[in-house]
Amino acid sequence: MLLTKSQIKDLTYQINGAAIEVHKSLGPGLLESVYHKCLIHELNLRKISFTSEMIVPISYKGLELETELRCDLYIENSIVVELKAVEKILPIHEAQILTYMNLLEAPFGILFNFNTTNLYHDGQKTFVNVLYRVLDE
Repeated sequence: MLLTKSQIKDLTYQINGAAIEVHKSLGPGLLESVYHKCLIHELNLRKISFTSEMIVPISYKGLELETELRCDLYIENSIVVELKAVEKILPIHEAQILTYMNLLEAPFGILFNFNTTNLYHDGQKTFVNVLYRVLDE
């Protein structure tokens, strides 16, 4: 069951807080995997339900494909979170999170780039798809 817009907003605030805490403690310059492990710890401390490294299912003309596509974090079966530690977010990174959102039928997504000096202002971007627009308040 998908969350309401209000629940997604509240949960997004908590996820952002967890990511900011990780970034404040570690700063930029580490590997994505380090931030991933620390963010998992922060989400657990906040008792937020999630799946890490979830395999993204792909169906092609009735064929279920086994792929290596993995969503970094899938939170409360509604929010896709993708983590990066790169110099600059590229269009391919945005396409990746939008594709994962569509394949998982998730209404909301957050892309974090930990390789910034200020995660809140420069290192995060949110995404919504058509499913978000039809959610209840």
